Amino acid sequence: MDIQVLAVDHSAAADYRALRQAVRAADPPDAVRLLRSLATDVRLTVLDMIDRARMGHIGGDLSVTDILVTLFGAVLDVDPERPQALGRDRLILSKGHCAAALYATLARCGYFPKSELTGYMAPYSPLNGHPNRRKVPGVETNTGPLGHGFPVAVGCALGARLRGDGARTVVVLGDGELQEGSNWEAAMTAGHQRLAALCAVVDRNRLQQGARTEDTVALDPLAEKFAAFGWEVRETDGHDHGALRAAFAPSSTGRPVAVVAHTVKGKGVSFIEDRAEWHHKVPTKEQVHAAVEELTR
Repeated sequence: MDIQVLAVDHSAAADYRALRQAVRAADPPDAVRLLRSLATDVRLTVLDMIDRARMGHIGGDLSVTDILVTLFGAVLDVDPERPQALGRDRLILSKGHCAAALYATLARCGYFPKSELTGYMAPYSPLNGHPNRRKVPGVETNTGPLGHGFPVAVGCALGARLRGDGARTVVVLGDGELQEGSNWEAAMTAGHQRLAALCAVVDRNRLQQGARTEDTVALDPLAEKFAAFGWEVRETDGHDHGALRAAFAPSSTGRPVAVVAHTVKGKGVSFIEDRAEWHHKVPTKEQVHAAVEELTR
């Protein structure tokens, strides 16, 4: 079977460039308003995608949305019309089960038409439940098996250093994912190599499938652990776009940057927020309507 590769939406890409310019030119409160509006659009899109597909990981999608929106809206040096440009920044969503939030963000940026999102998780759709770099522009590596994205990000950062092109690599991790040992091998290597162009962002919502992280395998003190591995550590509110933007600033110490972004699983929908059962629970039609009302107030 031929592999379907999604194509750029030039109109949406132009809108994305305009948004980036507006965010850069705006004073901080106005920039936050622009990013917040984009985040609301992404959350509503995720809700529609999961409702159509009747499957997905809505809790984690909603918790990571503000992180992805801030990265694409204000931080990453990327061009949806040149998704393979050699000197581009790299974004790796290691918590690949939250692909819906990534797809919604990529479509809003013009990597592919938003209309493609209606096929999310449909048979043979390029928009699978986990991102596929061979089918979806903007996806840097296939993710889903937890603990794999971080080591790939270290490799990307080493490659950028060898090329000398100044590209940054950002990897977004779930906090429960950090119970996988391969992440700490990656963290140790990055600290030893002083990969200053690498940023690891932890979506610290304190929930994983079926339980709280600290009841499963405790992660705290998380910031101190990254610091012990030689990282420059920043803790921030993972839903405050201004604070996130500041936390994503380049390294000030010549060391890799770890951003512990404190988030709420299911952010934006009260009956989903901070509840473990919404890791991959699907809302009913009535709950979808209620969620839309909350998100559009």
